[in-house]
Amino acid sequence: MEQMGLLHLYYGDGKGKTTAAMGLALRALGSGKRVVIVQFLKGGRSGEIPLLEQLGAKVFRGKAGQKFVSQMNEAEKAATRALQDANLAAAMAEPADLLILDEAGSAWELDMVDPELLQRAVRERPAGQECVLTAHAPVQWMLDAADYVTEMKCRRHPYQKGIAARQGIEY
Repeated sequence: MEQMGLLHLYYGDGKGKTTAAMGLALRALGSGKRVVIVQFLKGGRSGEIPLLEQLGAKVFRGKAGQKFVSQMNEAEKAATRALQDANLAAAMAEPADLLILDEAGSAWELDMVDPELLQRAVRERPAGQECVLTAHAPVQWMLDAADYVTEMKCRRHPYQKGIAARQGIEY
C-alpha cells in the first residue's frame, strides 16, 4: 500500500515556522527520504542550509537583490517573481518524498510567485509526497487543504528589546 503524503501548514507571527520545517527535513533525511526545499524571498546566509545540503537535501532559494519586496522597483519585483517561479518549477521536477515551500504564504501574498504554479505544486504533487508550507498569514486555500495546521504565536521576542538576530539562532 502506497503511503499517503500529507500537507503541513506552519503559520503565524511567532518564531519557529522555518525551524520546524527544517527539523522535519532533518528527520526525513535521517530516515533516508529525498528532501527538496524552496525558500521563497530568502537570499541571505542561513546556518541550516549548508548542512541540509551536505545531508542530501536539494535547496532552491534566493531573490533578485537583498531588498525587501516593499523596497523593490517594478523591474526588481519582476526579476524576483521570475526567479521564484523558476525555483519552484525546478523543485517540482525533482523526485522528493518531502517538499518544503518555505515562505509560500508571503510569496503568494506579495505576488512573488505564479499562484497557479504554487497551487499545482501543492494540490497536484505525487500521491506519496509530504509537503510543508510556511506563512505569516496563510491563504484560505492553504488552511482548507492542510492536514496539519500549526499556528505559532509570538508572546515575546528579543527583537522587541532591540536585540538583533543572532547567527546560529535566528539565522
